[in-house]
Amino acid sequence: MLNAKKIEEIAKQVTDAIPPGLKTMASDFEDKTKTVLQRKLSQLDVVSREEFDVQTQVLIKTREKIAALETRLAALEAASAE
Repeated sequence: MLNAKKIEEIAKQVTDAIPPGLKTMASDFEDKTKTVLQRKLSQLDVVSREEFDVQTQVLIKTREKIAALETRLAALEAASAE
């Protein structure tokens, strides 16, 4: 099995073997691809990871409040039934 260090060495050897002109072309392609993807993703109706995490915390707090209110309501209903 290959360890992480060996994989890094192989990747470095492959990268070093690529001609400089091809590296530049690959870098330009990567930059343009990132730009296009960012533009297209911004057009989609998606949320950022930060916003998702914030909403997850809001949901957790809301569920806790609902559980507390359900418990309180059950106690009030029990008290009024007596």
